[in-house]
Amino acid sequence: MPFTLATWNINSVRLREALVARLMVEEAPDVLCLQECKSPVDKIPVEQFRALGYTHMVARGQKGYNGVAILSKLPLQDAGSVDWANLGHARHVAARLENGVTIHNCYVPAGGDIPDRDENEKFGQKLDYLTHLRDAFRAEKPGKAILVGDLNIAPREDDVWNHKALLKIVSHTPIEVEHLGMAQEAGDWVDVTRADIPSGQLYSWWSYRSPDWDSADKGRRLDHIWATADIAQAAHGSRILRTVRGWEQPSDHAPVFASFDL
Repeated sequence: MPFTLATWNINSVRLREALVARLMVEEAPDVLCLQECKSPVDKIPVEQFRALGYTHMVARGQKGYNGVAILSKLPLQDAGSVDWANLGHARHVAARLENGVTIHNCYVPAGGDIPDRDENEKFGQKLDYLTHLRDAFRAEKPGKAILVGDLNIAPREDDVWNHKALLKIVSHTPIEVEHLGMAQEAGDWVDVTRADIPSGQLYSWWSYRSPDWDSADKGRRLDHIWATADIAQAAHGSRILRTVRGWEQPSDHAPVFASFDL
């Protein structure tokens, strides 16, 4: 069963309902995973999405913060959610396709501005979230699974605009990269995007603080698509739709795509 999947931190699904609908019309991924929906589940504007063919949804939400949703043209079964690090946040939801593939949609905490858990509680929460992921994958090795989302870490030197300049900036510090790497290794996850695009600068996020974001191009690759090793070879067609960052009233993230032949 071939399908295309996209992941996008939407930064308020209600505020950017029209952008989600535009992506559905113009790109038509079979499955669209959203993070930072900032909405209770019953307030997600599903009517327009259903009219565009996205008749299936599993989601976890909360008022004004966090929130994750998987919208799909394909039938989905709710596969639960985990409160990683026991934060009480809506940061994970899973869904199972009819072909048995489980999709995990994750929104890792951003971690605040100071990369020190003693000075910054949010940074500690981020590390704890990743540690919980690692431990869960070590305890039960995932299989036939895809993990996507805003993982809020740019792990490689070419995932940021300036490696040396960002080594002490949250999202690219060595300790974050190490924690993400351990979670990835524990689940035997393959970074699908980098398997398809193995070299070169690649970004999915550009700060709102830069009005000339496109020309300045000081981006980071914070949004990821991973697949377990048993199905990773079925992935192809990875791309980041940079132009979406330039739409009117955009999210600061661009959607990331991959296709799977399973």
